[in-house]
Amino acid sequence: MKKRVLVTGSGGREHALAWKLSQSPLVEKIYTAPGNAGTAQVGGNVPIAAEDVEKLVEFAKANRIDFTVVGPDDALAAGVVDAFEAAGLKIFGPRANAARLESSKAFAKDFMQRHGIPTADYREFTDSAEALDFCRSAKYPLVVKADGLALGKGVIIAQNLAEAEAAVRLCLVDGAFGAAGKRIVIEEFLEGVECSIHALVDGSSYLLLPDCRDHKKAFDGNLGPNTGGMGTISPSGSVDESLRARICREILDPFLAGIQKDGLAFRGMLFPGLMLTAEGPKVLEFNCRWGDPETQVLVRRLKSDLLPLLEATVEGTLSASAPEWDSRAAVCVILASGGYPGSYEKGKSIAGLKSAAELNEVVVFHAGTKALDGQILTNGGRVLGVTALGPNLAGAREVAYQAADRISFDGIQRRNDIGA
Repeated sequence: MKKRVLVTGSGGREHALAWKLSQSPLVEKIYTAPGNAGTAQVGGNVPIAAEDVEKLVEFAKANRIDFTVVGPDDALAAGVVDAFEAAGLKIFGPRANAARLESSKAFAKDFMQRHGIPTADYREFTDSAEALDFCRSAKYPLVVKADGLALGKGVIIAQNLAEAEAAVRLCLVDGAFGAAGKRIVIEEFLEGVECSIHALVDGSSYLLLPDCRDHKKAFDGNLGPNTGGMGTISPSGSVDESLRARICREILDPFLAGIQKDGLAFRGMLFPGLMLTAEGPKVLEFNCRWGDPETQVLVRRLKSDLLPLLEATVEGTLSASAPEWDSRAAVCVILASGGYPGSYEKGKSIAGLKSAAELNEVVVFHAGTKALDGQILTNGGRVLGVTALGPNLAGAREVAYQAADRISFDGIQRRNDIGA
């Protein structure tokens, strides 16, 4: 019997997941809550916020949803998986107690330290005077992080004491990140190359996916403020077979042993951001869901059906899965609203979507978009993810940027060096 699937969230990641799931011969109907203009084209949008746990459960029951895939981190922290499981509904994602590995950086650092997972040295603070005192004797640069979820923007790299003091005050005195910044983690700055890895974890085994690299800074040359991600490439070009084996041995194996020892109900996607340092890979942070915009390149490279992989993760049968991956490279270029990640205007008309999608091996994933009166309008900071496959990184880049050149809206902003 074909299945009815619900994806929760409204970004590029959710459009990419819905797009891939819609290709499954096992799927009858896809719903996305609340979705965007892109998800509306691969199924039906449902006007329920991704964090509205009660209404999502009601909808899933009333519409006989067979399987739900959670997109955003805050929904996991809010206990959406716990609520669905209590209602006897199948859902992909870790329970709230395990999602704390993302929703609290202090909890994650403590977990890594206890289970021998390599990461930066750190201290945690809730008192600004103590934190400022620590900064006065620290080595620079250092990193100040809001403990909780801050939409990818709660990380500040301080080059000197003045910047560290400003970051501490921003979190602990000014309350710039609300409850997320009431506790902070201050850690050593790691030198090296960043890399994103994704591993499906079913509680007793894991499956490592191809590696990616995100481009976090807003502007070319890795300059400007941190964003949710301005583009991704896969493969990253930094991970060979021996490094993959080391990541498994030093990070994923102890992670699996750690969740079992601590009794954390982790069934879902583990997405650690890594720094490849001179001493080896170290974890910058744990994420407990698919990355955005990493998902866009991963689903383009996945040749197998996605649904059975997600179901095997939930059912604890992942060790029998052997997905097939495209050997070609994938590049995703984010088109953002002018002013992002700061303040920006919404409601700008988008032109050229059809023309861009006509290029061979290009899919344009929607993020911050909405449909109104036959037009597609901007409706967020990151608007679109132009994603292309190519025989190699250079080929994929060329096609992705050709497609991106065909799209326009007032104030459009992008990086021109994704994968360069």
